[in-house]
Amino acid sequence: MKKIILTSLFLAVSLVMSAQEEKGKFTLSGTIDVYGTTNFTGDTGTPGILIANPGNANAFGLGFANTVFSYEKGKAGVVADLAFGPRADDANLAGAINQLYVYYNLSEKLTVTAGQFNTFLGYEVISPAANFNYTVSYLFNAGPFSHTGVKLDYAVSEDFSLMAALTNAHALTSADGNFADATQFGAQIGYKGQYLNFIAGAVDATSAKDWIFLDYTGGFDLSDSFYVGINAAYANSSNDDAGYQGVALYLQNAFSEKFSLGFRPEFFKTTSSAGDASVSAFTLTSNVSVTDNFKFITDLRFDSSDDGLIEAFPAKSSTSTLTLAAVYSF
Repeated sequence: MKKIILTSLFLAVSLVMSAQEEKGKFTLSGTIDVYGTTNFTGDTGTPGILIANPGNANAFGLGFANTVFSYEKGKAGVVADLAFGPRADDANLAGAINQLYVYYNLSEKLTVTAGQFNTFLGYEVISPAANFNYTVSYLFNAGPFSHTGVKLDYAVSEDFSLMAALTNAHALTSADGNFADATQFGAQIGYKGQYLNFIAGAVDATSAKDWIFLDYTGGFDLSDSFYVGINAAYANSSNDDAGYQGVALYLQNAFSEKFSLGFRPEFFKTTSSAGDASVSAFTLTSNVSVTDNFKFITDLRFDSSDDGLIEAFPAKSSTSTLTLAAVYSF
């Protein structure tokens, strides 16, 4: 009798564990953000507000509502990142879809991913919850937001990683036909939080196919409280006779677990047959964590250009703006 009971218990536990394995793992996360902004020029507009018309940014505005659904079972999984709102309208390549991809773990170190995924270039990302500053840099606006294609990630060790990607040209949306065979090859080398990124190919269906993008993203803890982030980028096409280059530093000091101050100096230049043009931007940011999920970000920003490159203010040589944002993540 005892053997029958033990056998029954063993079978019951085995069935529960098997059911749990078959069920897989589901996670839900996301962010919501809103802001208020003003400038000291007497006109509307704020540089670096990620919306379709930053020249219209004034008083209160909406960022986006971003919800990420992920499901993994065994070696395979899927991620559906849906985003709505002005910030999403400016960044998404396919309607409400920010990211949509499937992946398969070929081994513990090797993963293949197919679909639409956010870019591996640059220091900043689309979601403001993952950025220290709320307004974005010129480098962020110049580079791609997302890619549609396939990539292969290889974790050589805990510190060393490699990635290779074959995608559509990054300016092609899912509604566009890729009749011109406008593709890109991308690669990344990562070591201890420092990343060297590379892209070669076309930008869109009408661009030349000799575009080159080089990007370095990384950072260092200079002390327990002071951090320095770095983003340097270069892009060029000889056939299109166009390109850009720039560098931004992210100087951040945590005064407590709740309060940090940061300073982002940036220098950005475009090149073309019409001549070079440059812009500089200096952003002082306070970051206050009200709770683990809720933070206030305040950006005081000064942009300067004699070449008409200030976003939202092409006719001005300088402008100062103040933006306050509330960002909630879950």
